[in-house]
Amino acid sequence: MDLVNIRRELHQIPEIGFQEFKTQAYLKNLIGQLPQERLEVVQWKTGLAVKIRGTEPMKTIGWRTDIDGLPITELTGLPFASVHPGLMHACGHDIHMAVALGLLEKLVAEPIKDDAVILFQPAEEGPGGALPFREWLKHDMPSFMPDRLYALHIAPELPVGTVATKPGLLFANTSELFIDLHGKGGHAAYPHLTEDMAVAAASLLIQLQTVVSRNVDPMDSAVLTVGKFSAGTVQNIIAENARLEGTIRTLNAESMRRIKRRIEGLCRAIEEGYNCRVTIDYGASYLQVDNDEALAEEFLAFAGEAAGIQAIRCEAAMTGEDFGYFTEELPALMFWAGAGSEFGLHHAKLNPDEKLLGFMPDFLYSLFKNC
Repeated sequence: MDLVNIRRELHQIPEIGFQEFKTQAYLKNLIGQLPQERLEVVQWKTGLAVKIRGTEPMKTIGWRTDIDGLPITELTGLPFASVHPGLMHACGHDIHMAVALGLLEKLVAEPIKDDAVILFQPAEEGPGGALPFREWLKHDMPSFMPDRLYALHIAPELPVGTVATKPGLLFANTSELFIDLHGKGGHAAYPHLTEDMAVAAASLLIQLQTVVSRNVDPMDSAVLTVGKFSAGTVQNIIAENARLEGTIRTLNAESMRRIKRRIEGLCRAIEEGYNCRVTIDYGASYLQVDNDEALAEEFLAFAGEAAGIQAIRCEAAMTGEDFGYFTEELPALMFWAGAGSEFGLHHAKLNPDEKLLGFMPDFLYSLFKNC
């Protein structure tokens, strides 16, 4: 397979969660061109599960890749830029898919002793595909359920050839946050006849900034960010509705619960104080990615001996990833793979270095072979 060309073709057709129809068809077509004697391919929603039978299987080794894009207008200026307006592979999932296809091709050409599965998972960016995918595997396709599972995520800030991970907590618990306030609009000249939701939302926004500083243990870490505030329609009408959009990140599940309880309490107070109605939607909520300790140590040792690879024991990050639903159930490991881009994840100019595709499938094949 020409992985660079494959990555570029996938880059052109980004699709959001559970709408990856073109992506799924593209992947199925490529997989269908491989020798099929040892392959079993099953479709799940807009994703795929691929099993490669080993020569003397004693266990099943798994690889998971995410396949969705983001609602971001691409600004890279690349000749293979997204052809889907307002959508982009701004988190590197096109690279992830190409790596997975390269690994799959090697496993087919030179089967290892154990069975292997490649999971092409939709909706990582939202609303979250890992949990329902995992449950489908457990209950409907138990023969595809791996005994151990690996995954990578590109790290634009790290040079190509670097892999980084750690035992235990790697990524945070995350939750989206959408708060809608509903009051009574009216003419700007008669504020006393209205319930102004621009003012109510502004007050709530300020109060939310105290949640982490006053409700989270100072020895713990958490983030509550409101990234978007919208209210009103024009300058001379008092806003009847307002909306706050943000994200919550914590290093443990109890802190997440505590923060949400505090948010809900503040919203009840806003309802009382501003005579309005407030609704909260937490959107997609992801568990922390908690790497299996033994797998992480084993991986770091293996990568440290691999030619051309620099292995780093990194710190935990407030990044969110629904791979945490896999680490919750089975021995699993995620690692960063250096991608050397000037621009970071979720940036409209992200441009990972494609040299990553030249060696990563070989590295992963060796990892599988030595598990």
